[in-house]
Amino acid sequence: MSNGYEAVIGLETHVELSTETKMFCGCRVIFGRESNTLTCPVCLGLPGSLPVINKKALHSALKTALALNCTINERTIFHRKNYFYPDMPKNYQISQYDTPLGINGHLDIGFGDNTRRIGITRVHMEEDAGKLIHTGSTGRISESGASIVDFNRAGTPLIEIVTEPDIRSAEEAREYMLRLKELLLYLDVSDCNMEEGSLRCDANLSVREKGQKELGTKTEMKNLNSFKFLQKGLEYEISRQIRSIKDGKGIVQQTRHYDSVTGKTKALRTKEEAHDYRYFPEPDLVPVFIDDMMKKDVEDSIPELPEQKAKRFEEVYKLPKYDSSFLSGSKAMAKYFEEILEHYDKPKNASNWLMGDFSFLLNKNNMDISSSKIKPPDLAKMLLMIDKGTISSKIAKTVFGEMFETGKSPEEIIKKDGLEQISDKDKIEKIVQEVISENPGPVSQYKQGKQKAIGFLIGKAMAKTKGKANPQLVNEIFRKRLDK
Repeated sequence: MSNGYEAVIGLETHVELSTETKMFCGCRVIFGRESNTLTCPVCLGLPGSLPVINKKALHSALKTALALNCTINERTIFHRKNYFYPDMPKNYQISQYDTPLGINGHLDIGFGDNTRRIGITRVHMEEDAGKLIHTGSTGRISESGASIVDFNRAGTPLIEIVTEPDIRSAEEAREYMLRLKELLLYLDVSDCNMEEGSLRCDANLSVREKGQKELGTKTEMKNLNSFKFLQKGLEYEISRQIRSIKDGKGIVQQTRHYDSVTGKTKALRTKEEAHDYRYFPEPDLVPVFIDDMMKKDVEDSIPELPEQKAKRFEEVYKLPKYDSSFLSGSKAMAKYFEEILEHYDKPKNASNWLMGDFSFLLNKNNMDISSSKIKPPDLAKMLLMIDKGTISSKIAKTVFGEMFETGKSPEEIIKKDGLEQISDKDKIEKIVQEVISENPGPVSQYKQGKQKAIGFLIGKAMAKTKGKANPQLVNEIFRKRLDK
């Protein structure tokens, strides 16, 4: 951080779990249904209704806590977090307070060869609130004439993952969230769809002079619903706090909102302290005991995680660390890579295409590899064709582009467009002789020791064949003829 200050950032991430029913009742969890059609007396908090814990939600929460290297509390209980807000039907939220499911974990994030360990304070279970739909063209509460309350989301199973204040920049915060999202996708506990609210992040931020031990006064930014907005919002708020301290104004502890239109943060309300919520144990739910058998069952269900997969890719496929880290960073990418290798035995070649041309087109079209039209066996076929000399690497780029657009096999495209590489020695001999006869100047330059001249001649031969001649064979024949 410039100007002699550093940021101190902690993140609170809310993750909607992929369960069929809600946390404490049998109502279905389905996004986008008509408002208030997925409710019952339990999730509406009607008198006399009693909650029952969703077993799958507990399993998913425990799985996440273990994957984040947390110590698991053998006895954990639920609390009532009391506050009034229109989308909270009971006027309290069932959550966990002083005995969360998991504590004292960590998640490592990497920047090249450097690794930063971000401490995980706690992982706890809770239920989601409902949703306020603000009328008006922008959907913002400040520009709305009225708000509609939709309780469909009320009671959806959540886990909250809280970090230690170990993050030191907006870039680190973004990297942490990216790593956390991929971990959750590997675990298959959430779809992590930020647009639908399955992954939401709040950021606690303060700044202090470098070398200072004490924490500064913090602000909280709520519901940062994209990685881009998280980074941009933190960058602005860090600068704002530094300016305010330098101007002698100090920092007010408050909740703030990032406005993506203006690129600025603005105050919403004074930040509440934990005691303001009047937590007390939920009397309608019994304690949850996590015994060794349950923990082992959940541990056994944890798949190979990104770090383990990256290490295996290095050891088994002899890939460089960068390649292994890139490929294992996405569950879908890692799966795609290994499906290619079921049909093709050169891992580095496959890795180069995935990290290069394939990733370029995916990013350009804002796509995930799982939605690509190119199937792994077809990409494997194309790579084999390059190795056999059926097509050149240059022609392969053209073929690959059409495969990406249409999903056609490489054989179809090559046959349709006549792209098969010319490797007939007699044909290339004839073309080389024509080029030598037509370009006496560059031929003379090459024979006088100017090696670059042969590149010009090869280019002419490739042009005559529209790039379809085997470039290695062209090079060999030219040198054989000219070095006599």
